[in-house]
Amino acid sequence: MTSSPRISVIMGIYNCESVLEEAVDSIFSQTFNSWELIMCDDGSSDRTYEIAERYQTEFPDRVFLLRNEKNMGLGYALNKCLEIARGEYIARMDGDDLSVPERFEKEIAFLDTHPQFALVGSEMEMFDESGAWGKTSVISEPQINDFCKHAPFFTHATVMMRADVLREVGGYTVDSRLIRVEDCHLWFKIYAAGHKGANISQTLYRMRNDRNAAARRTWRARKNGMRVMRIGFRMIGMPWYKYVYLIRGDCLELFKLVIPTKLYERLYRMKHRLK
Repeated sequence: MTSSPRISVIMGIYNCESVLEEAVDSIFSQTFNSWELIMCDDGSSDRTYEIAERYQTEFPDRVFLLRNEKNMGLGYALNKCLEIARGEYIARMDGDDLSVPERFEKEIAFLDTHPQFALVGSEMEMFDESGAWGKTSVISEPQINDFCKHAPFFTHATVMMRADVLREVGGYTVDSRLIRVEDCHLWFKIYAAGHKGANISQTLYRMRNDRNAAARRTWRARKNGMRVMRIGFRMIGMPWYKYVYLIRGDCLELFKLVIPTKLYERLYRMKHRLK
């Protein structure tokens, strides 16, 4: 690739040897071809790095590979990718998910024709070893008040962002108190800087969401989720009387923590089940 690509795809990869090839191949299957892929292995203990290295060796002008000697967290890994990204747009992707072939084509067309938006996301299908079982819904044009009702209102891995805006807000904030909620904090930063985003009401992304997903929502993750909302409300200057929504959110997070895992999984799947 001689000229700079329009899209830089950034991926933090960690212990995903069994699914990484499928994820990367979904990028190579995109109908929009002007992209580069930047992966940062975040201290994997399996063959994830070796698998990614094969793509770099075969496609040295298109695939770039970085490595952390130890696990530093997603925000840190993505910032390393951002440092060398050449694209006008930054697309997110996770190492165990799939982008549908038209994803980049539709997201870049939206941003090209809607300069008022700094980022765009999409609806997302959820699947496991048995196939598709659920789907997210989106808010077409989230406003600041929507932070009261639903945060994050962009699904991180579906998003494509303007690179200059992402760099303007300093990329991802690396902080142990933001583990697993780095994306929500980023949306607050972008809106606090006067930008806004949108969502495409089409399924452009498929997230691998199996029975182990609930186990990843630990007390630490839920506590960070409650903390980031308070930080974000201050950042965007949310009126004091709307802080009642934080109390409601805290109660919901605590409820999710104390209920049995199987019941949580059932409720989660009922909420997102395919219609």
